Amino acid sequence: MTVNRAPAGLSTQGRRFWREMTGEYRFSPGELAILARAAHSLDRLAAMDAELATADLVIEGSTGQPKSNPLLASADSCERTFSGLIRDLALPLPSEREGKRRSPTAAMAARQRWNTGQVGV
Repeated sequence: MTVNRAPAGLSTQGRRFWREMTGEYRFSPGELAILARAAHSLDRLAAMDAELATADLVIEGSTGQPKSNPLLASADSCERTFSGLIRDLALPLPSEREGKRRSPTAAMAARQRWNTGQVGV
């Protein structure tokens, strides 16, 4: 098996994710590019989470009004990006030999069936 080196610039979360994924699955070159973007997204999320851990979630706007910390919207956007990248990889569920693309709703339902032992229902 070819060992794929982690992309440059990854931090702890991204490197761990890369190592776990490449240890579990074999990826085509295109999939490795998607995986790299996902790993970088995880690092950005970790940095935003660390910042938000000590930041005010509601801040003062330009006219003195209360407003959400803009970092919350950025973190939400990054989470959606990560989710989309993972969906693009079409990883197999534990009961599958090959993965397939699923809508977010179908993927959630499949994971719930698998986690509750209702496979094949």
